[in-house]
Amino acid sequence: MPLKKFDIAVLQLNLFDSPENNLKNAVSWVEKAAKMGAQVICLPELYSAHYFCQSEDVANFAYAEPLGGVSFQAFSQLAKKLKVVIEVPFFERRTAGIYHNSAYIIDADGSQAGLYRKMHIPDDPLFYEKFYFTPGDIGFKAFDTQFGRVGTLICWDQWYPEGARLTALQGAQVLFYPTAIGWHPKEKAEFGTKQQEAWTTVMRGHAVANGLYVAAANRIGLEKPLENTDGIEFWGSSFIVGPQGEFLAQASEDKEEILMATVDPTLIEDVRQNWPFFRDRRIDAYAEITKRAID
Repeated sequence: MPLKKFDIAVLQLNLFDSPENNLKNAVSWVEKAAKMGAQVICLPELYSAHYFCQSEDVANFAYAEPLGGVSFQAFSQLAKKLKVVIEVPFFERRTAGIYHNSAYIIDADGSQAGLYRKMHIPDDPLFYEKFYFTPGDIGFKAFDTQFGRVGTLICWDQWYPEGARLTALQGAQVLFYPTAIGWHPKEKAEFGTKQQEAWTTVMRGHAVANGLYVAAANRIGLEKPLENTDGIEFWGSSFIVGPQGEFLAQASEDKEEILMATVDPTLIEDVRQNWPFFRDRRIDAYAEITKRAID
């Protein structure tokens, strides 16, 4: 792929609304980002609905859509109209009883450049994703688009260096992490700062260890779909960092925003020449990484 610069954007949005309104809102923000010059634009995780994984309720499977459904149709048309690449995370109904937390990578001509299915599925209080999502089965992927080669991982994937490394080794110039992460309100005072800093630090580490750009797109706002819980306060703080982990853009905790940065493949090359982590990897010594534990 030619070493050409391209401009990326992550959208930080409030998505505590109906699928119809969330779609309208997301389309509006994609249009704004495109007017600002963004060429590759990423939405937050599960953009079309409120974060329904706060409970285990079969009624929530109604939010799922098949491949080629309403999200693909809407953003395919939009990508072609605006001549931009759009990363669209959505709730995929693969077949009866098999659902995924997925993302389209839609190219600037409206075609599907790629599909990613979330590999790591959490199960924590108010994050009951294992009830809804089958783990991804197509692996970690990087995809060529009209502007550059991109990798997409989703939320809980961001804690795993293996996923970042395998995507980087396929030539990704930027890792996008569409995200839905926030505080339990009762825990915020005691644990909130440490949790948020850990989240930022681990992804900055992926950028450093792999010498590439990392961009995280999070939600904002308190989402409390259940009266008998405190809900989740999504902490925003979306960001883009460069290949040495340097902040290029960072959002607030509570406002809808567009973050933009320029991906420079020449800088990636320069950083990797001077910090040759890929050269010095001991691939002959890593076989045991595939074990659950080393006894």
